[in-house]
Amino acid sequence: MNRFSYARATDVEQAIAHHRGSGAAAFLAGGTNLVDLIKENVARPTLLVDITRLPLKDIQATPAGGIKIGALVTNSAVAYHEQIAQCYPLLAKAILAGASAQIRNVATVGGNLLQRTRCHYFYDTGTPCNKREPGSGCPALEGVNRIHAILGTSEQCIAVHPSDMCVALAALDAVVHLAGESGARVLPFANFHRLAGDTPQIDTNLEADEIITAVELPPAGFADHHAYVKVRDRASYAFALVSVALGLRLEDEKIREVNCALGGVAHKPWRDVEAEAWLRGQALTRDAVRGFADMLVRQAHGRRGNAFKIELTTRAVVRAFEMATQRRFTEEA
Repeated sequence: MNRFSYARATDVEQAIAHHRGSGAAAFLAGGTNLVDLIKENVARPTLLVDITRLPLKDIQATPAGGIKIGALVTNSAVAYHEQIAQCYPLLAKAILAGASAQIRNVATVGGNLLQRTRCHYFYDTGTPCNKREPGSGCPALEGVNRIHAILGTSEQCIAVHPSDMCVALAALDAVVHLAGESGARVLPFANFHRLAGDTPQIDTNLEADEIITAVELPPAGFADHHAYVKVRDRASYAFALVSVALGLRLEDEKIREVNCALGGVAHKPWRDVEAEAWLRGQALTRDAVRGFADMLVRQAHGRRGNAFKIELTTRAVVRAFEMATQRRFTEEA
């Protein structure tokens, strides 16, 4: 662990000013990921800016009928909020599938969006890692890659984004509110995280001086037909091998709207808008559901350790449709 300075901010402008004044500053809220990274010598900030006293801890209804969640609201507070549990149960279920109760009690919404991959090589500073040291190589390409990406990969990095909450936020078409030296802006959730490409060290499209202030959900929350499926190696406190956040709107036995995001398979929560457009308007049948599941992995690339994820993803998607509609779409149905 390197030596670092500490500063406490009481408003957003002060936090941005502290961060701007240091070449390697980090915002500290719940610290459930950042502190681990500092302990492992992966993150080496010269300044920690404590933002726990910023006024970003409210959950409020928006004039448009949605919900705005402050960046410092804890994961537990979101999951158990009455309106979110009723109107956005997909989000509540995804949060409760992640981490442990103790971690959810301190982890924040903003921090959840910014958590970094759990790739073994990223955390092991004794090995090369393009995400940690650009240009050093990616041992996961031919090494231990069971947990790694099958979609949107590059030859520079096949790490996956670890969040459960973010998969649900992607499916819900959330937006992220940001503040920086140049003022405030709103970023669609689909554009917040990045694929690895040639710059795997850059996880998000945040500007250097920006801070997350809130996440906003649109009015439609898929309360009637939704599912969050998480496939993992053990029943709790484990990251997803594959996860599926699914929201449906059904009318007259047809799929009028479908939002489906995948976790554990890419460098960011994965949405395939072409596949969703193909399914929209079709009758709710086994062929349509299974065809959609196959479309989602049509560009998947499995490696020696993780090729099993391709079929696992299709099965998880079909299972999500079964949970969301209370019907069977498997072969034996």
